[in-house]
Amino acid sequence: MIPASVAGPLAAPVRQLLAFAWTQTRACAFAFALLSGVAVSALLPELPVARYDLLVVYGVLLTLLFWARGWESGRDITVIAVCHVIGLAFELVKVALGSWSYPEPGVLKFAGVPLYGGFLYAAVGSYVCRAWHLFDLELVRYRPRATAVVAAAIYVNFFSHHWLPDARWVLAGLLVAVTLRTSVRFTVRGVRRRMPLALSFVLIGFFLWVAENLATLVGAWRYPYQQHGWEPVGVEKFGAWALLISVTFVLAAVGRRTDPGAERPAP
Repeated sequence: MIPASVAGPLAAPVRQLLAFAWTQTRACAFAFALLSGVAVSALLPELPVARYDLLVVYGVLLTLLFWARGWESGRDITVIAVCHVIGLAFELVKVALGSWSYPEPGVLKFAGVPLYGGFLYAAVGSYVCRAWHLFDLELVRYRPRATAVVAAAIYVNFFSHHWLPDARWVLAGLLVAVTLRTSVRFTVRGVRRRMPLALSFVLIGFFLWVAENLATLVGAWRYPYQQHGWEPVGVEKFGAWALLISVTFVLAAVGRRTDPGAERPAP
């Protein structure tokens, strides 16, 4: 039992932490719903259509629901759609190279990639957009052009490293450099806080790696070493997600630039 003399000073930080966790959970609503659908579909004994095709319909309905309920704006949907498209492009290359696979059949499947695969990246886009609204995010000393250039190079490197030297560590250093003075302001229970942007990429990358473990566990896709039974996703994917989230963030930031007051100078 925590002594009363200690409980008092700790109460406010604990409430802040719980409120932060709850808001993060709300921001992940689309991802939770999508992953739950993948898990439930894997448990159903017989389906009238291929599971991958059913998940495409489910993903579209989820998107329409979030838009109709006002949980995501038209601008958010545009950002999420772009995430879907670049995610599918990523999948087409990676599946062709054997990095992972979607072994089940499906009509809505092209070059081994089901169209629902793009919703996995759309879920990340949804998280960033919802977090921006729910936390009232504000960028301080953000360098949009430099960050966008590095993010684009990171995206390309995930393709090119199959044929050219892998530059991810160099790009990681560049990403830290261009975001070194950039911070994100956010609100939790009426209190304005600040976090370095690079640190937020690392934290989000970690939780995306955890989500990837859950996704492969319920059969969202499979890595070669998971073909004969599930195994944890390698920890190196944590770093990959910490880099890739920069792409989604840049897209969301572009979408926010049309909002008055979306970015304010540092005091």
